[in-house]
Amino acid sequence: MLDDLALFIAIVESGSLSAAALKAGMPAATLTRRLQKLEQELGCRLLHRSARRLLPTSEGWQYYERCRPLLSSLKQATEALDVSLHRIAGSVRVLAPVTLANGVLLPAWAGFMQRYPDIQLELLLNNVRQDLLDHGGDLAIRVGPQPDSQFNQRLLGVVPTVLVAAPSYLARAGVPHTPQALAAHDLLLAEPLSGWALSHRDSGERCTVPLPGSPRLRVNEIQLAVEMAKAGLGILYAPLTQTHAELADGRLQQVLPQWRAESRHVYAVWSQQRHMPARVRALLDYLLDFAAGQPLFNDQIPSSVPATTAGHGHSTS
Repeated sequence: MLDDLALFIAIVESGSLSAAALKAGMPAATLTRRLQKLEQELGCRLLHRSARRLLPTSEGWQYYERCRPLLSSLKQATEALDVSLHRIAGSVRVLAPVTLANGVLLPAWAGFMQRYPDIQLELLLNNVRQDLLDHGGDLAIRVGPQPDSQFNQRLLGVVPTVLVAAPSYLARAGVPHTPQALAAHDLLLAEPLSGWALSHRDSGERCTVPLPGSPRLRVNEIQLAVEMAKAGLGILYAPLTQTHAELADGRLQQVLPQWRAESRHVYAVWSQQRHMPARVRALLDYLLDFAAGQPLFNDQIPSSVPATTAGHGHSTS
């Protein structure tokens, strides 16, 4: 009915059926049938038609005067929505873990904002997973399996997990050479990494390290756990994204390097219920490009990462 209403307004403003038909790009007969259908639906005649002139009836004038501004407002709203969906500008809200957003992804936020100055980026950071729809998020960065079918997802990368400790701790407590030997050590637990799963690089043997009910430290923020490990307080199971700098400069060393810890898959997630505006698509594409060039997302531990040797203090088997 909206299309027929728009044609009626075009007829009134053009002054004739033929002029309105030419403007609409349709045969005059088709336009006449559409007008007649609208009049039947409304139950009244809208136009006086003669061979020479065309004038609105009293009801036609009333209908025209009331509907013209409404149709104009609808057109403006549609044009504004089109601009919002297709122009790379406006607000983008992202939900992400604190440590990941403030760590390896930090250059991505800065680079994206520099490339798109008309976008306002809103980052809602929390290490507890928040509901994307309840928080009005356009995009979320999530770690681990994403089984919820109401969301689309793209894999950004795979991050290795490592066992690490400070040289000072290993010199004092000894170097463990088997997963079972960890039971004799001070362990630092960083949630949500509550399970320490390991597999032997050569044999493929798998095991899960039994964790103490009262570990030396339990914290729900990985970066703080890294600081405690650097202080020599124990052995930590943590993502390489949080420990690569300390491993590279020797402040931390890799423990049990012959055992591979479980990797963490990092995804960009968005709702299937919402059309993705151009501004959100721009951020997703930027994150995918950034992650593709990020060595810490390729599930490899650099050869430059130092590992423990039996020479550090007494060994534990």
